[in-house]
Amino acid sequence: MVVEQEQTLDLLGNKFQSPRKGPIHRLTAALSNSKLIARSRRKFTSFFPFLKLRSDVKDVVYMNWILEADKVRHFVPDGLELWEKDGKTLFTILTYRHGSFGPSFLGPLRRIFFSPLQSNWRLYLKSAPPNVTQGSTVLFLKNSMSSHLYALGTRVFSDVLATHLPRKFIHKKKEDGFETRIFPGKGSAPELNCFVEASDKKTIDKEFSKLFDSWGDAVDFLSFQDAAVSYTDRDSIFAFSEIELPIDTATIQPFELQSEGFLCPMLDGLGPRSEPMCYRIPKVRFLATSETLIKFD
Repeated sequence: MVVEQEQTLDLLGNKFQSPRKGPIHRLTAALSNSKLIARSRRKFTSFFPFLKLRSDVKDVVYMNWILEADKVRHFVPDGLELWEKDGKTLFTILTYRHGSFGPSFLGPLRRIFFSPLQSNWRLYLKSAPPNVTQGSTVLFLKNSMSSHLYALGTRVFSDVLATHLPRKFIHKKKEDGFETRIFPGKGSAPELNCFVEASDKKTIDKEFSKLFDSWGDAVDFLSFQDAAVSYTDRDSIFAFSEIELPIDTATIQPFELQSEGFLCPMLDGLGPRSEPMCYRIPKVRFLATSETLIKFD
């Protein structure tokens, strides 16, 4: 099933809604949702090369589930194809702490920039859009950041990150694991409450073994994604972004999601799911190298 782009955006709930009331938050919502600002920015930036962005990311926690492909296929734009095998596909929530997220050309001066938390929720595509060079591509469904400034900035200056601002965002080490809490308040951010605990088992269960030969194969597929597609406010126009993520696979640590206290309403709405496969990447240097608009007829 394919639905119209506006319907899909409504279904995803990606129109920005502030988690709090007040004049500043009303202004943020107005700026974030302004089609006039988006059109003006696109026209202006079309005359300049992309401003590459770098971040020294740390504590990247991946939580991955196997879903029924038919339950999420309607999220995929017409012209692209969902990655699947035997009717199954993958959904990932990855959450991390940025490290001085800002323009790459600043070098050491980039340290003046903030280090917000971020959480990306995504599906996987069978191949990249036509006429681009990358092969491993994801489809962003949700994106949240802990910083008011970065949430507004990515909304105003980017198409690929339709960022939401939670009322409360926690992602921190706790005992021998990591606690993550995304509380939307009155805003549009997706809700999440989870705790993952360190494990020494680099194995995959029966469900994941139907898709991958080993734990390492699964980690490679889930981690080494070179590009992303995201919906925009324009019909048949999508954002496409390329990244560099040089992950040292020797440092990746297996984790286990604790079922007690787990809460994720959006995931609950995606139908039956497998037990999750989780792991942590301690640190990686992230570089966003391009962002363009692509059109599907």
